[in-house]
Amino acid sequence: MSGRLQQVLRRGDFAVTAETTPPDAGTAAPVVARVACLRRLADAVNVTDGAGARAHMSALAAAAVLARSGIEPVLQMTLRDRNRLALQAELMGASALEIPNVLCLRGDDVSAGDQPVAKPGFDIVTLSLVRTARAMRDGGVLPTGRKVEPPAKLFIGVADTPAEPKPGWRPEGLLAKIEAGADFVQTQYCFDLALLRRYLAALADHGVPERVYLIVGIGPIASGRAARWMNDNLYGVQVPETIVDRLERAADPRAESIRICVELLQELETMPGIAGAHLMAPRQEEAIAETIEASGLLARRRAA
Repeated sequence: MSGRLQQVLRRGDFAVTAETTPPDAGTAAPVVARVACLRRLADAVNVTDGAGARAHMSALAAAAVLARSGIEPVLQMTLRDRNRLALQAELMGASALEIPNVLCLRGDDVSAGDQPVAKPGFDIVTLSLVRTARAMRDGGVLPTGRKVEPPAKLFIGVADTPAEPKPGWRPEGLLAKIEAGADFVQTQYCFDLALLRRYLAALADHGVPERVYLIVGIGPIASGRAARWMNDNLYGVQVPETIVDRLERAADPRAESIRICVELLQELETMPGIAGAHLMAPRQEEAIAETIEASGLLARRRAA
C-alpha cells in the first residue's frame, strides 16, 4: 500500500509537504504536539535527521511516532551518522514501521554542529543509498545479494538546489539520482521564481519533469533580518530584495511572511513541471499550517 504523498503525486494533484525537527526529548508527546497542527493539511511531514549536525531525538523514532499518530512522515536519512550496515538496517526498519517515504541526504558535516569532535560516517555516497533503497524495494535484495523478504516498501526522495542554468548546462547530478532510483525531489528554498522558471526550462530540456516528481522548497520567513541571514548563510538560497523589503516594512512581519508564502505557493501551483511545494520554517509548524490553509490549495483539490 502506497502512502498519501505517493498517491497524491500519482493522481497529478499538487502536493504539499512540510518539515519538522525532532525535539530534544525522551518521550513521544512533544513530537506529536509540535506537528499536530499539520494533520490533514500536509500530505507528508519531513522529519529532519540531526539537523545542523546536532543530536536530537532520532529521526526514525520521531517518524514512527508521527506515523502512529496519523501523520505521514518523510524520513530524512543522512550519510553523516551511520555506515552502510546501519543505513540498510534503518531502511528495513522504516518499512516495517510503516514509514512510506525516505529522503536520502549527505548531511551537514560535524564541524558545523555543537560537537565537532564527533567522528563522521560518510561510508557511502548519496547515490549508493538511493540504489540500495531501490534494490531493497524493487528486487528485495541487499547489496550483498541477501534477500529482503518481504521487500521494503519505500518511496524514495532526493534533494536538489535550483540554480541559474548556464549555456550548455546539463543537470548531471540530478539525472544520476534519477537513474539510481529517485522517485521524487525536494529542493532547497527557492524564493526567486524567475530563476526557478529558467531552471525548470533547463530541466525540461533534459526530460526531468517526466521522470521524477519535483517538489519546490519555500516557507514563511520570520523577518527581514531572518531573510538576510538566509542569504548570507544558506547555500544556494537567495531571497529577492523585494521580499526582504516587504518583511522589513511590515507592521506585522509574521502575518506578512505568511502572505508572501501563500502568494509563492499559489504561483508554484500554476507552474508546469512542478508537482508540489515543500514548506520549511524551523520551529514554525503553526505558520506552515496557517499558510497551507490560507492558500486554498486543499479546497481547490477537493473541488476538482
